[in-house]
Amino acid sequence: MSMNPDNLAKQVGETVKKVVNPPIDQWDPELSGDMDLRISRDGQWIFKGEPLAREAIVRLFSTILRRESDGEYYLVTPVEKWRIQVEDAPLLAHSLTVTGESDRQVISLTTNVGETLEIGQDHPLEVTTYPGSDEPRPVVKVRHGVEARLVTAAYYDLAEHVVERNEDGHPVLGVFSHGIFYKIGQGG
Repeated sequence: MSMNPDNLAKQVGETVKKVVNPPIDQWDPELSGDMDLRISRDGQWIFKGEPLAREAIVRLFSTILRRESDGEYYLVTPVEKWRIQVEDAPLLAHSLTVTGESDRQVISLTTNVGETLEIGQDHPLEVTTYPGSDEPRPVVKVRHGVEARLVTAAYYDLAEHVVERNEDGHPVLGVFSHGIFYKIGQGG
């Protein structure tokens, strides 16, 4: 099999009838090589210097993408494993919505591949900073080591729901979702 995106998509489609979440945690093929595929910081999937034109392939690839313990990203099928390059987080999260109130609220986001995630135990929120800067890097864990970075607008929407609470005698800023408090900064 070649590293052509159409061939890889066909192979996965033949193996998995329900493409929503293939069982890639059960697939452990040997490394096939490096694919000339890069996911840019703005969420574009670029194959051999050109954006992937078919949104369906991008959506499919997002379901067979995993980040392994070596910190590298791979597209995985039952018989192939291709290393790809990711500039930041491979997915973007936008369209933040909140239902409920206070510590009972539920925060949801939509990824750039159309998946809706509820911040909670399965999809925790983490806010760190980029190395060498104070720029926040808010991400939601998706699955298999893959993260979705909140776009600026979604991060600002999240800020509208920040509360301050006391932890170990220090004020901490964060948000609640599914009853879990997610720290996003120090309080004043």
